[in-house]
Amino acid sequence: MKLLVIEDNHKVANVVRDVLNAELFATDVCYDGEDGLNASLNEDYDLIILDRMLPDGMDGVTVCQKLRKAGRCMPILMLTAKDQVKQRVEGLNAGADDYLIKPFSFDELLARINALLRRPHDSLGSILRVGDLTLDTAGKRCRRNGQLITLSAKEYLLLEYLMRNKSKLLSKQHLITHIWDFDADILPNAVEAHMARLRAKIDKPFKGPQLIHNVRGLGYKIDADP
Repeated sequence: MKLLVIEDNHKVANVVRDVLNAELFATDVCYDGEDGLNASLNEDYDLIILDRMLPDGMDGVTVCQKLRKAGRCMPILMLTAKDQVKQRVEGLNAGADDYLIKPFSFDELLARINALLRRPHDSLGSILRVGDLTLDTAGKRCRRNGQLITLSAKEYLLLEYLMRNKSKLLSKQHLITHIWDFDADILPNAVEAHMARLRAKIDKPFKGPQLIHNVRGLGYKIDADP
């Protein structure tokens, strides 16, 4: 899953990015509203963490309003130092999905992020399933036919995204957009290499049906019944 942090305090933004990266989120950072808005309009993020108080005339409320007006519907978690009900209501009315008051604990931040990311997949909860393959997104554990599978960070991210988009054909560029941050210089053949290693762990050791499918020239999908 790919997240964007829009926060003018460089120290806070970078610490949040590091925490999210440690939790296996691909995370970009912008330090002002204009850059954050442009990134949000030009990249396909799964969730945005947006500071309400931003410099240079474009605060978080304005960024949120512009994104919703442009038809961008990704979840937005607004960070604010203001604890008055009026300020929270203003952010929610602008289109934010949730808010978190500074200072906050990272445990609460992660809990709110995970809750927002689950909303389109409420029926799935924290366990994703495709055939006899399960992925526990809370514990970051993968099993097939009950057998634990050890994945690298990128393999986990790829598998989670495939499973959250079960049966959908995802191009290499689509996977690059969602799994790597925009500073990464990733070529399509790197995606092929990661996917080959993932398929070697998910499919090759097991007698069950092939789950990860490479549709030549188009991309990849995961499905127990292609």
